[in-house]
Amino acid sequence: MARKKIALIGGGQIGGTLAHLMAQRHLGDIVLFDIVEDLPHGKMLDLMEASPLQGFDLSLTGSNQVEEIKGADLVVVTAGLARRPGMSRDDLVTVNAKVISAVSEHIRTYAPDAFVILLTNPLDAMVSLCRKVTGFPRNRIMGMAGVLDSARFAAFIAQELNVSVQDVNALVLGGHGDEMVPLVRFANVNGIPVQFLLERKYGPEKAQGVMDALVSRTRHAGGEIVGLMKTSAFVSPASAAFTMAESILLDRKRILPVCALLEGEYGVNGYFLGVPCVIGAGGVEQIIELELTPEERVMFNESVSQVKSLVDAMTL
Repeated sequence: MARKKIALIGGGQIGGTLAHLMAQRHLGDIVLFDIVEDLPHGKMLDLMEASPLQGFDLSLTGSNQVEEIKGADLVVVTAGLARRPGMSRDDLVTVNAKVISAVSEHIRTYAPDAFVILLTNPLDAMVSLCRKVTGFPRNRIMGMAGVLDSARFAAFIAQELNVSVQDVNALVLGGHGDEMVPLVRFANVNGIPVQFLLERKYGPEKAQGVMDALVSRTRHAGGEIVGLMKTSAFVSPASAAFTMAESILLDRKRILPVCALLEGEYGVNGYFLGVPCVIGAGGVEQIIELELTPEERVMFNESVSQVKSLVDAMTL
């Protein structure tokens, strides 16, 4: 049986890390494309030379020719300008819109049957643009945001409670920006509400302040890393994209919060927002619509408004 073909567009830190993760799990043959001369060739040569030590037998190709993505089953897009100190995700909209427009035309031409996962910021607007250019059905195009934001929320909770991250479940909805919506009432440790554990540790009054701090840190987690490294995160975004890719290629049916096109769900029509979805061999196979509390609905609507303003203002 032929292996799946995976095309990674963007050979930066995220693209290189993602190639390594995918190779380690034998997800398929990998093509890494980038416009920077020799960069993708070097990264994939480095990865190939590690294959005897790590035991993956795959075709690993680096290229400056976009035609190499032809026939890909899955395309993951990380291309675009990364955040720098003092920049928000939204500051990237104009320059990255030009990049994603061109990339989307290439995907439409060379990989018309592929599933597409985008990571480029501002994420929600870039996925919307990619869908507009490619015309792909909504099940085959999605953005990586909620998986990363939820993982960050879970990591901070585990650190605060001194428990295993493997036992923490957390869910973040909405746009991939400072208005994202961490759903506090769904956060739990092996089924035990996080709020209960915080109150048990600190008492009710202090526990609420601790939870508020966890929510705030989650919303600004990307900026925290930019401030420390002077560039964007790459291991955690690559890991989040890998989780989505694996669920598609191995038909795992994971319920993951991904940036999906809403057509009436959550009262939103025609915009991409982070919501829980069943991700499998059919891509976005099901959108799970939660009944939000009035407070959650207010926060979600604020996030929707921010996404709409970005999409509506986007010019090429």
